[in-house]
Amino acid sequence: MSGWSAEELDRIASADELQIAPRRSDGSLRPPLPIWVVRVGDELFVRSWRGTTGSWYRTALASHAGHISAGGIEKGVALEEAGEDVGDAVDAAYRQKYGRRSGYVEPMIAPPARATTLKLVPSTR
Repeated sequence: MSGWSAEELDRIASADELQIAPRRSDGSLRPPLPIWVVRVGDELFVRSWRGTTGSWYRTALASHAGHISAGGIEKGVALEEAGEDVGDAVDAAYRQKYGRRSGYVEPMIAPPARATTLKLVPSTR
């Protein structure tokens, strides 16, 4: 079980964008930034369009914590590096959800972005 309720999964996954605010090393949150979010089964995933050079991603990778807002859901999250085993499923989810924006989907499924796949896990922080 992912820790998300069915309602949270549905509302977050159906939102066009998710606001993410990764936690800095001093414990404060970066200003929220809109990114895409996809659902695979009972899990939620995000990627950095800029690959590993994305500043929000570098902050998220350092702290593995943050706060999200999407579909009326506000939640603290742990940001876990996703294994390569979910890469194809996450690619497919990006294609299905955002395919109408083909110029942006291709970079999101390209190796630089794919390497930044993070799983969102609810946390109490």
